[in-house]
Amino acid sequence: MLRIRDLNVSIQSVRILRGVNLELPTGAVAGLIGRNGAGKTTLMRSIMGLLPASNGLVEFDGVNLREVPAYGRTGLGIGYMPEERRLIPELTVEENILLPAWAIGDREGPERLKKIYEMIPEIKAFSQRPAMELSGGQQKLVAIGRALMGRPKLLCLDEPSLGLSPLLVQDIFRIITQINAEGVTILLVEQNARMALNIADMGFILEGGRFVMKGPSQELMDDSNVQEFYLGMQSERSAKGYQRWKRKRRWR
Repeated sequence: MLRIRDLNVSIQSVRILRGVNLELPTGAVAGLIGRNGAGKTTLMRSIMGLLPASNGLVEFDGVNLREVPAYGRTGLGIGYMPEERRLIPELTVEENILLPAWAIGDREGPERLKKIYEMIPEIKAFSQRPAMELSGGQQKLVAIGRALMGRPKLLCLDEPSLGLSPLLVQDIFRIITQINAEGVTILLVEQNARMALNIADMGFILEGGRFVMKGPSQELMDDSNVQEFYLGMQSERSAKGYQRWKRKRRWR
């Protein structure tokens, strides 16, 4: 469903992504993990057209996304929950969720809204409150609901569990699993590497704008270096040890 080839992205002349390659099959869940500044959000924003690529291919369902403006990608079937949520604060929760239906001219928005309330019942209780009155966790639930309003084939989630309580993190990952069970392909950027790999079919580890490891999620979880540097299952090595390991794994 999603194919990326030799993608390079720079921000203010600083090269952030360096020849990234990725393939995501229909119906899969992919966990994209890495340390702060690795380029995870940059990759997500380039898929959405919010950051221009210097060169490379980004293809969705056979369509070259570099030829599609950012505002046209929702209509193709790509949903997006940005890390900072980006709700319109003065609008109610329900109005925020319905925005994609208005943007793509979908008259089935109200029916779709009922389905979203069934999938994420937590947000129905505060559906008429202004978005500015919600907690950060509640806003993330609304942002996921808004992304689902566009009837996505591919759902891109940027740090859905960041800053949330453990109980709400469990709820978020339950919802993600349920969305995938409905047939939606998911690309998940997540600092909680353990949770991401637990629900993912495959994982991609991004460091310094390159993939240093990728493969089936269980293989990554069984890898001793992944356990040590990303899952915190062993004693910490020195920073130099981590850098040596990273240099050896310049995979794409």
